[in-house]
Amino acid sequence: MPHSTAHVLYIDDDPGLARLVQRAMERRGFHFEHVTSGDEGLARITAGGIDVVVLDHYLPSGTGLDVLQALGQLPERPAVVYLTATAETAVAIAALKAGASDYVLKSVDHDFMELLAAAVEQAVSVLQLSRAKTLAEREMRDARERAEILLGEVNHRVANSLGMVAALVGLQANAIANEEAKLALAETQARIQAIAGVHRHLYTSEDVRFVRIDDYLNALVSELETTHLVAGTNTRLKVRAEQMTIPTEKAASVGVVVTELVTNALKYAYPAHVEGEIRVIAEIVDDNAVLRVEDDGVGYDGSGPTQGTGLGSRIVRAMAQSLAGTLSYHAGRPGTVVTVNFPNVPR
Repeated sequence: MPHSTAHVLYIDDDPGLARLVQRAMERRGFHFEHVTSGDEGLARITAGGIDVVVLDHYLPSGTGLDVLQALGQLPERPAVVYLTATAETAVAIAALKAGASDYVLKSVDHDFMELLAAAVEQAVSVLQLSRAKTLAEREMRDARERAEILLGEVNHRVANSLGMVAALVGLQANAIANEEAKLALAETQARIQAIAGVHRHLYTSEDVRFVRIDDYLNALVSELETTHLVAGTNTRLKVRAEQMTIPTEKAASVGVVVTELVTNALKYAYPAHVEGEIRVIAEIVDDNAVLRVEDDGVGYDGSGPTQGTGLGSRIVRAMAQSLAGTLSYHAGRPGTVVTVNFPNVPR
């Protein structure tokens, strides 16, 4: 807003001085308007388009301080240069406290006009900076909202695409007669679904930098349980997770770890047709996230040869390493307890 386009409203019941001020303002390129009362001034300001108000202290009804107080209720207010004929500083201080940007001692000499013009020009400059800051903040806020919407859409599409890939893997598994190959594809499908679940949670999250691990694990384990119950497994899956968040980049690794450990427990913890329970536990201990999968089955302490191909164990170790965590196995009495402990910076 160049100075030449700034609108100045002069509120004063002295018509003679108003004409002098008008000439001084228009010589400097300002658009000038004049009203004689505080009520008229407030009505004109409310209508919009006023950048600077030159406000006299003494008005036909009340004082300029009353107008300043009323201006404080407006969402967007112009800058105010306050005029007072008294040399006492109390009125000027009260005006500044009430929101005036500057004050000038009122007189009819040349110095008064020069001081007033300088004060108005300064007020316009400050107003320009304030409006530019507000505009920049609004544009930044709008840009952030657009980015969050776009990122949410990306996560939604990624989740859908991964879901489609998982479904295709499932179709391929159904088309294969070899049970070993069918099982391998089913495990691959579960890994893909674990990663897709992260993106589904990010799509509905208020902050895409973090994932609520308790919500995520409940959804993931529910999906695993449904899948394996359909296959005729008698094992029950339970989740006990504290309400906590982890950085998004760690969530996929956590999901894959849980998927592998639960899948291994479903395959090897309990003999065929024996009912059992697998528990997934997540908690915070001394600012570390502790993820634990445990069962009451035959027991395994992590030593000796693994059953199957050993791919699941290698994946768990790789994911624990990506979390900068430690992996430990303990043979329970009975059962197995597998723990992944990794640093987690709380937000």
